[in-house]
Amino acid sequence: MSREARAPDAAPNAREIATLAGGCFWCIEAVFAELKGVDDVASGYSGGTVANPTYRQVCTGSTGHAEAVQITFDPKVVSFREILDVFFTVHDPTTLNRQGPDEGPQYRSAIFTHSDAQKTAAEQVIRDLAAARVWRDPIVTEVTPYQAFYKAEDYHQEYFKLHGEQPYCRAIISPKVAKFRSRYRGKLKTSAGV
Repeated sequence: MSREARAPDAAPNAREIATLAGGCFWCIEAVFAELKGVDDVASGYSGGTVANPTYRQVCTGSTGHAEAVQITFDPKVVSFREILDVFFTVHDPTTLNRQGPDEGPQYRSAIFTHSDAQKTAAEQVIRDLAAARVWRDPIVTEVTPYQAFYKAEDYHQEYFKLHGEQPYCRAIISPKVAKFRSRYRGKLKTSAGV
């Protein structure tokens, strides 16, 4: 059975999809789960050549996939541009195939665009950040058309929420979540644990 998630057709509630990769998907999922306007965040794999990859396969770096999250959001509450602002706040887009201690092509920074409008917005945000010299090194985030997203195994979903006391969560994910909460206090869901 395929785990591929397809973007839903336009519905009356007009939700949009963003697919982003910025290192370990547990980190990115934990942040976006708390953002107002986000209905759902799933951890998974995108940008590769193998259908229905497993975590073990992706970890070899041979499938071409990045650990990614697929975010379903209400654009009337949070824009794609705001999603990208958060994304670039909580990961380092200047390290090729690496985020902190996590290394390999599966940890690359990527935006998998679902439309021409998303592509234009992503490219503009990157230009703006580069012009502002937010980082000393150049941004290496890839912007590529969305092809497929394969939801990761169940034990990867809501990992930080369920295992926040584990050493990796405390050392790596907690600081990212704290930074997000501090910077975006007004955009947190009321259920966010602040």
